[in-house]
Amino acid sequence: MNKSEIQTLFDYNYWANGRLLQTASSLSDGLFQAPYNLSHGSLRGALVHILGAEIVWRRRCQEGISMSALPTEQEFPTLAFLQQRWNEEEQLMRAFLSSLTDQALSSTLKYSTTKGEPQQNPLWQLLVHVVNHGTQFRSEAAVAETDYGHSPGNLDFIYYLRQSTGR
Repeated sequence: MNKSEIQTLFDYNYWANGRLLQTASSLSDGLFQAPYNLSHGSLRGALVHILGAEIVWRRRCQEGISMSALPTEQEFPTLAFLQQRWNEEEQLMRAFLSSLTDQALSSTLKYSTTKGEPQQNPLWQLLVHVVNHGTQFRSEAAVAETDYGHSPGNLDFIYYLRQSTGR
């Protein structure tokens, strides 16, 4: 996998995240935070989990810091705060991705899981994981938004590609 391909995946990632956040902004705070049968308990929980994982993985990949826990919902009390922090994280990730070379993407990164277990993978695999992980939890969030009467629409990668190239 090369730098351009990784950047395309992250372009998609942030486009899809943006669709969910835009749709969430049309919901009341009550629905945004309401308990819902998702793995992280609510729409807010799902979105915080996606952002939290992005933060953890960027810090591992860029800074060599293995955090012992993901950020919690309490660290993102409102949708506006979550959106602001996500914009900041996106800029940090994009700057990191811009600094990479194809050779760096092939290098092996040693890190610890949040449980302290040592692991190692090529950097490109970890970055693909970030996008794939986001896809899983965006799907959950999209179900909740749709059930609330506000579908984010199609979030597929191929749809993004077609839309971004105008074909």
